[in-house]
Amino acid sequence: MLNLASHFQKAWQGRDIYTLLFHLEGQVFREKEGRRTFRFELDGQSYFAKVFMGIGWPTLLACLLKFRRPIITAENEWRAIEKLERIGVSTMRLVGHGKRGRNPARMQSFIITEELKPTISLEDLCRDWGSHPPPLKLKRALIQRVAQIARTLHANGIVHRDLYLCHFLLDTGPQPIGPDNTPPRLFLIDLHRAEQRRKIKRRWRVKDVAGLYFSSMDIGLTQRDRLRFIEEYSQRPWQEALRAENRFWKQVERRGDAGYREFRRKNPNLFT
Repeated sequence: MLNLASHFQKAWQGRDIYTLLFHLEGQVFREKEGRRTFRFELDGQSYFAKVFMGIGWPTLLACLLKFRRPIITAENEWRAIEKLERIGVSTMRLVGHGKRGRNPARMQSFIITEELKPTISLEDLCRDWGSHPPPLKLKRALIQRVAQIARTLHANGIVHRDLYLCHFLLDTGPQPIGPDNTPPRLFLIDLHRAEQRRKIKRRWRVKDVAGLYFSSMDIGLTQRDRLRFIEEYSQRPWQEALRAENRFWKQVERRGDAGYREFRRKNPNLFT
């Protein structure tokens, strides 16, 4: 299976694409266990690539023995990108993908996506909100849009599994919110662990929403802001939402608080 945009086909004609990508020069963001993630340029345009060259039997068996589902190819991510496009959630633009081999420990695969720019992650955008509050209109619009995206994912059988503010990119040009109150455009990225299911169990929804709660704990959100998120995600007044799904929201809070405490324990230098 091999699918490449025409300009890549022309530039790399006659080359082994998998080997080329695994050794292509660029800004490397991650390289371990047979997987390489990096940024590169071609004809003045910048792209991101994730290349899997096989995780090996030791890693594969270690995951299985711990009852963890290993990510062994890029197919999971390109299928998730295609699904998000169908349900109207903005994400990375796929310009190439491929997979070959049958041995699960040696299977080779890749995806190539266009770099999204100009953008800023919500983690970076919101970092100083605690001391420098944003315009109220922008804050409310972002809370509403993040809740809409989370609701849309779950309503369509998708769990992200790494749903943190850092994985939302805000389109910064020309204006985050237009004069006609156009909703901010957010791109959801890093889908390599996303799962598509016929029916999502509550624990998976809890994990996603708790990830958002945990990653927003230091940005100065008020209780009213959190209730606004609950209303948008649940599509009902917050009083009704908390009565109808009281257990769900309590689990979100407990899991988010636990994740935050663990993060502080592992990164004390960030809080001194």
